[in-house]
Amino acid sequence: MAELRNQLPATFNRLAWSNLAAQSAEQIALAAAPIVAVLMLGVGEGQTSLLQMALTLPFILFAIPAGLLADRISRRALMAGSEALRTAALLGILALIWLNLLTLPLLALLGFVAVCGTVAYSVAAPALVPSLVPSQSLPSANARIELARTVAFASGPALGGLLIGWVGAAPAFGFAATLSIIAVVLLSGIYEPARQPAPARHPLQEIREGAVFVFQHPLLRPVFATQFIFNIGSFLVLAVFVPYAIRHLGLSASGVGTTLALYGVGMVMGALSATRVMRRLQFGTVIALGPVTGLIAAAVLALTTVVPSPPLAGLGFFLLGAGPILWVISTTTLRQSVTPARLLGRVSAINIMSYGARPVGAALGAVAGGLYGAELCLYLAVVIFGTQALVILLSPAVSLSRQPDMVAESVNALRSC
Repeated sequence: MAELRNQLPATFNRLAWSNLAAQSAEQIALAAAPIVAVLMLGVGEGQTSLLQMALTLPFILFAIPAGLLADRISRRALMAGSEALRTAALLGILALIWLNLLTLPLLALLGFVAVCGTVAYSVAAPALVPSLVPSQSLPSANARIELARTVAFASGPALGGLLIGWVGAAPAFGFAATLSIIAVVLLSGIYEPARQPAPARHPLQEIREGAVFVFQHPLLRPVFATQFIFNIGSFLVLAVFVPYAIRHLGLSASGVGTTLALYGVGMVMGALSATRVMRRLQFGTVIALGPVTGLIAAAVLALTTVVPSPPLAGLGFFLLGAGPILWVISTTTLRQSVTPARLLGRVSAINIMSYGARPVGAALGAVAGGLYGAELCLYLAVVIFGTQALVILLSPAVSLSRQPDMVAESVNALRSC
């Protein structure tokens, strides 16, 4: 971390710390919401499922509008405003708890508003990074951003649960709101270089421009397809693993939790090693590492149907976290390098839209697992992960010898192959 701090400008470091605070606030609140729904409001599984749906819908509904805003207005201001929106929603939940007025519809509504802030922040952040650091520092900067996200992802849910257990629901949301306020304050000290004003056009024209750029680009199109397929496979595995682990591997609840925690450990380890890996290997090789490691992880998990070993399952989840985080960092750097600055918000939004594949994977797990068992789902996951690995291995992205020059410097990114 010290090495990264020495390479990156102070204004970016404020963004990195803001990102850590914002991501932590998000994960704590996401963990606290269903616990509050069950313990305070007494809702059942069906109602908590509706709550979870309300907390995921903004990624599908508002990613593209957030991308349009990120290309039209100050990205720093958009991030600060969206984080302030999340702060207001969290404080609203806190007030309703204190007043004993909280209901499931109000919790779902305010949670929905809070996640809208998350979406806008997540879309604008990668679009802002290239204006804060030199192009050669993009891998290090993206590694810092992803390290913050993975630390929050790994620790946030546990911290949210512990806070509710120790001090109650209201302080947990209060702590999350405090972290959001810290994120806003840190953003206020960032200097964002001015951009040329975007011409006034119909929003549909701008959306089409971003989509055409991604889906006609020889590097970004296979990256999007790979990520979409990967999300289907990963959520297929997550949908069936818990009952499979208890029934087939003989794991207790704590054993399942420990095994799944190795996924977060793998993400953190991958993010910590990303800068060194990207210096030693060719850029295209790093891009290929994530999908190939995902395939290996799926194969290891499928192997547990023959060799029912909990350590083997843990290894599979560790690999599922460690390899793909290198993918996220390298492909984010690729998008930032080959995308014109005026399109970065919309391209970032289209990337986030690939998360829409996650419910597809979960639904596939529910249907296939219910009809044929979790074992078939694990075999099917190997086929899906094999498909995404094949897509990227057949693409020109894996032939890149180095990070492409910024698009303003070279239009033909493939010349760096």
